[in-house]
Amino acid sequence: MRIPGARALTAVALASGLVLSACASGPETRPDPVAATPTDGAAAAPDAGTAEQAAAAEAPAPKKPARGPAGDFARAVEIAQKGELTAAEAALSTLTRENPKLDYAWTNLGIVQERLGKPEEAERSYRQALAVAPEQEAAWDCLARLYGRTGRSVKLEAELRGLLDSRKDSVTLRTALATTLLHQKKHESAATEAKLALKGDERHVRAMQVLAQVYYREGKNELARMVLENARAIDAGDAATHNALGLVYLALKARPQALESFKQAAKLRPDFAEARNNFGALLNEAQDYPAAVTELEAAVRAAPDFASARLNLGNAYRGQGDFARSRAEYEQVLKLLPGTTDPYFNLAILYLDVEPPGMDALERYNTAISYFDQFQAKGGKDERITQYVKDARKNIEREERRRERERKDQLRKAAEEKAEADKQAAEKAAAEKAAAEAAAPKPAEAPAPA
Repeated sequence: MRIPGARALTAVALASGLVLSACASGPETRPDPVAATPTDGAAAAPDAGTAEQAAAAEAPAPKKPARGPAGDFARAVEIAQKGELTAAEAALSTLTRENPKLDYAWTNLGIVQERLGKPEEAERSYRQALAVAPEQEAAWDCLARLYGRTGRSVKLEAELRGLLDSRKDSVTLRTALATTLLHQKKHESAATEAKLALKGDERHVRAMQVLAQVYYREGKNELARMVLENARAIDAGDAATHNALGLVYLALKARPQALESFKQAAKLRPDFAEARNNFGALLNEAQDYPAAVTELEAAVRAAPDFASARLNLGNAYRGQGDFARSRAEYEQVLKLLPGTTDPYFNLAILYLDVEPPGMDALERYNTAISYFDQFQAKGGKDERITQYVKDARKNIEREERRRERERKDQLRKAAEEKAEADKQAAEKAAAEKAAAEAAAPKPAEAPAPA
C-alpha cells in the first residue's frame, strides 16, 4: 500500500556576516506525532527557535580569492561548503593560528567544529572570536544556540545579563539574550529583550526574527507575519527571514506562499540545512519524491546530524520504494536521538509500505507490528496505529491462509503424483510379469499311454 510521506519542519534564525551554515546538530523532536498533522509517519514539529541556524554572507567570497588572509579565508569557506569538513577545520585552524585577529575565521572554525561533533572546541572558537570582536553578532548567536542545545541556557543568560550591566545599549547582547530566553521558552522575557534591541536599532533584522519567533510560538501568526515581512523589506536577501515566513505561512494555511518562502531561502543559502529540509518536507507531502530527495540530501550534507532532515529523507526514499536507504536513514535518527519515538513509527510504515528484498512476508508484517509496539512502549501516540496493526494482522491471516491452501495443494498434488506413480508401477509390474510368463519355456508333453 502507498502511504504519503510525513513532513518535519524546523525554523531557524540567521546571523549576518558568515559564509557557512552554522550550528548543525539536530533539533528538538516533537513529543506528539499528531501535533504537526503529518499525512503519514511521525516527524519533528516546526520549531521556531531551538533548531540550528545557517549564517548569511553579507560579503560573499570573491570569485578569484586574493593572496593573503582574505584569500585563505575564502578558500577555507569554499572547502567547507563542499562538505570537506576535516580539511576546512585544518585550513581555518592554520589561518587563525597565523592571524589570530580574524574574528570571522574563528567563528567559521567553530561552525565547522560543531558539524564535526566537537562542541567544546566550537565554544572555544566562538569565544575567541568574541575576544577579538566583542560585538560580533554571529558568534554570539552561535554561542547562544550551542548553549541551548547543551542545556546551559540559564548559565549563558546570567553571563549576558552581567555584560549588559555595563553595556546596556548593546543591541547585539540584547538580541543574544532574547535568543537564550527563547531557548528556555521564556517567551515574554524574550519578547521584551527583542523589543529593547529594536528600540536601539529599529532595523535590526535578527531582533525582528527573534520577536517573530516568540509570536509564532504563542500562536500569534499574523503578528509574526507582519514582523517578518518588515524584516524581509529591510533585507530581502536574508534566508532566515524567508524560512521563518514559510513556517508562519504554513500555520496560516497559505501553503503556496510557504512553499515559495522555503524555496527562496534554500536558493539564497544552498547550505541552509533547515530551509532545504522544510522545502523537502513539503515536496514529500506533494509526493514529488525525486525533488524531495535532492533537497533533503543537500540538507544532510550541510548538517550530517540534523535528525529531522534524515527523518524526512527516509520518507522520501520510502516514497521512491528504496527500502534499504529509507531504513538506513530512520536507523541513523535513532542513533542521533536514542530517546525519540518517531523513527519506530516510520520504520513500521516502511515495512508495511515497501516489500523488503528477500524477506518472508510473515516476518515483514510481524516486524511492522513490532515497531508499532516499540513506538507505543516508548510513549509514542498515534490514533492510526490501531487500524495499521489491524490491517497488518489481516495481511498475516491472509498470508497464512494462502500458505495453508498452498500446503494442501502440495499435499494433494503429492498424493495424486504418488497414486499415479503407484498405478504406473503396478501396471509396469503386471506387464513385466506377463512378459516373463510369455517368455518362459513350456514343459514337454507326457507321452500318451499305450
